[in-house]
Amino acid sequence: MQVTNELDFRAIDRLPPQNIEAEEVILGGIMLDPSAIIRVEGILKPEMFYISSHKHIFSALEALHRDNKPTDLLSVTNYLTDFDMLTSIGGRSKLASLLESTVSAINIDALADIVIEKYRRRQLIKAASEIYQLAYDTESEINHLLDCAETKLLSIRTEAISQETEPVILAEPLINVFDNIEKISQGLIKPGISTGFYDLDLIIKGFQPGKLITLAGRPAMGKSSMLGNMAINAARNSSQPVILFSTEMTKEEWAMRYLSQEARVEGIYLESGRISNDQWKDLAVAVEKLSQDKIYIDDSPKLTVASLRSKVKRMVAKHGKVSMVGIDYLQLMADIGGDDGSGKSARQIGEITRQLKLLARECNTTVVLLSQLNRGVESRNNKRPLMSDLRESGRIEEDSDLVIMLYREEYYVLDTPDRGLAEVIITKHRGGPTGIVKLLFESQFTQFKNLKRTSY
Repeated sequence: MQVTNELDFRAIDRLPPQNIEAEEVILGGIMLDPSAIIRVEGILKPEMFYISSHKHIFSALEALHRDNKPTDLLSVTNYLTDFDMLTSIGGRSKLASLLESTVSAINIDALADIVIEKYRRRQLIKAASEIYQLAYDTESEINHLLDCAETKLLSIRTEAISQETEPVILAEPLINVFDNIEKISQGLIKPGISTGFYDLDLIIKGFQPGKLITLAGRPAMGKSSMLGNMAINAARNSSQPVILFSTEMTKEEWAMRYLSQEARVEGIYLESGRISNDQWKDLAVAVEKLSQDKIYIDDSPKLTVASLRSKVKRMVAKHGKVSMVGIDYLQLMADIGGDDGSGKSARQIGEITRQLKLLARECNTTVVLLSQLNRGVESRNNKRPLMSDLRESGRIEEDSDLVIMLYREEYYVLDTPDRGLAEVIITKHRGGPTGIVKLLFESQFTQFKNLKRTSY
């Protein structure tokens, strides 16, 4: 009997979790009843089998099914023979024994769950072994090793989550949606957490839990300012914590910005210490008010998805819910290496946005991700950003529920009549309308503010 080589058995003193009998009955059941493979298709994978020969046999069964061919004994035998694999799996006698030991395929679903569960446990053992070896790597920084360890565990959890759900009858979500609409109409719950900008709320219905929002723009458009404004508004409108992950600004710089906005004292005076008596009073009031806001700032310079996820999960466990997670910004995250022309950077960004989308759903929160735009904007006569201007735009656009872009005409045209105005351009809105909202931007306070109400 040949077992899988996914583990180094010299490192463990016990037989890894497995259920060979369940594997045999699954394979025999599919050969006995070809329609049975439909019940485990897409759920059970070859690598999940413990015995190497079982992996190959299941792969053959999958291939035959994809080609609309029968999965009986004769077909499987011919397939394995054609690919010179029959001898390696134990010959025709191995296939015959699988059929002989199987009465029916009636329990194939439950048996598949057993095989998958044993596979997850073996993966956990494998990860633990690799983490054990990481601990002896004295040449690497401890924080890097911790991130690597957490990433290994996260990959197992992510794979498990992706296969935990099953299709449900439409009647079930309909009941939930109807109940939710009724509560909103009665004022018992809000349709979303207000961004603080009422015209924007009219279009996107506020911050919706489980959503990934990408906020993009060229440098100096006010991305960080908008993120900070949204964060404090979300904290105040929900009474729930907000977490800001900042790879570009320190927590003291964020505190300075918030103090400037709340006290209405320009940052240049705060930095120089030229404060009047009246301003000191305003600052004292502002400090007291801001101290009540549940805004948590993490300015770790080497931010990874694994560390971010861990911190958000701990915050959720502590407070029950987090209303918003802000990230400033995507291209500075430590998971992303340099662009060597192979497309590696794009793949890394795609993996990050996918993990952030999963995090938003898992923690039932809104994730707002800042992203840079390509320099191609600067070469056009019309500088307003487009979806295609997103760096590695394909995956960012695919994973984002909302894509919002910032544009300030005065940055390019000094004598524009729109001086002091900013355009908030909703270029993608999954399940909703797009459009443009205009806001006032007070650069001296790095603050966006509402203009008069408009109707849609």
